Amino acid sequence: MNLKREIMNYIPVNEQEEKDKEFILKAMDSYDDILTRENEVMHFTSSAWVVNKNRDKVVMIYHNIYNSWGWTGGHADGKEDLLSVAKREVEEETSLKNINVLYDGKIMALDVLPCAGHFKRGKYVSSHIHISVAYIFEADDGEEMRIKEDENSNVAWQPIDRAVNLSTEPHMKPVYQKLINRIYQMK
Repeated sequence: MNLKREIMNYIPVNEQEEKDKEFILKAMDSYDDILTRENEVMHFTSSAWVVNKNRDKVVMIYHNIYNSWGWTGGHADGKEDLLSVAKREVEEETSLKNINVLYDGKIMALDVLPCAGHFKRGKYVSSHIHISVAYIFEADDGEEMRIKEDENSNVAWQPIDRAVNLSTEPHMKPVYQKLINRIYQMK
């Protein structure tokens, strides 16, 4: 299934996602480089919400750029298979290897997110928009994890009911709450 069809078939969970879905589909029709960072205005990212088998913990990393606890994720970098991008990012940012996608690999959150200007690898990156597609995975909370020093300074299983409050990014709190709600609805 191609990305545009996946997004077209995605059923928004709230008004925010309805509006963001419309925005994303228009952006896909307007830009031919939206899967790459060459598009400095907006581009696709993919993230993973990784829970344990009991669904009471979630993997969070402490992002160096954002100075906040958050999910794993990264840029599409030209790849249309955003599920594989999300999985790759979990592996790179946490070292977890035994992760399984849940809910048949369906998109679990669709968001248009602001990305503030920041320095990355010594170079300034201007403010832009991340078109975020998120998936939910499961992993063993006993598997050893390690940080990816150039991106995060901590990685840990956090109680799922504390995840929203651990984030210091106001625009991410509703996203994390939406994913927690999805987990609870699908138990």
